[in-house]
Amino acid sequence: MRATARAAARGAARGQDLTTALAAEHAAVYAYGVIGARTTGSLRVTATAAFNAHRARRDQLRALITAGGGVPVEPDAAYRLPVTPSTPAQAVELATLVERGVTAAYLELTASSDASVRRMAALAMQECVTRSYGLRPEIEAFPGMPTPAPAPSSSGSPAPPS
Repeated sequence: MRATARAAARGAARGQDLTTALAAEHAAVYAYGVIGARTTGSLRVTATAAFNAHRARRDQLRALITAGGGVPVEPDAAYRLPVTPSTPAQAVELATLVERGVTAAYLELTASSDASVRRMAALAMQECVTRSYGLRPEIEAFPGMPTPAPAPSSSGSPAPPS
């Protein structure tokens, strides 16, 4: 493959990865709009902050795609949510699922040949994981990594030698 063809292929892949991340941000903005409308108090404050953070990332991705000569994907009119929140626990569940999904969408961008895109993707992933952990403090396997083995139970007696 000639150098120009390879560069074009890398640019197309980067554009697709940016589009994937943008689509995830569109869905996150929608979901946090629903969460914010169905919550109160500190959970609504948290949802509003997440909504604004995802809108800012969405706008950043749109600008990157446009600057690269691409056409940003538009949001859907509505999205099928995996959970329709009617309780605070369901709102937290939906928000956690959203953050995990957006984290996974940015994963491909961390392999970009463009250092600024890699940095942006890594920071976006860090923000998503931080928000998710703030909502539900549990550690999950990083996207693409194997699930950690369960911790050994503490039965009080040492394990027999093998």
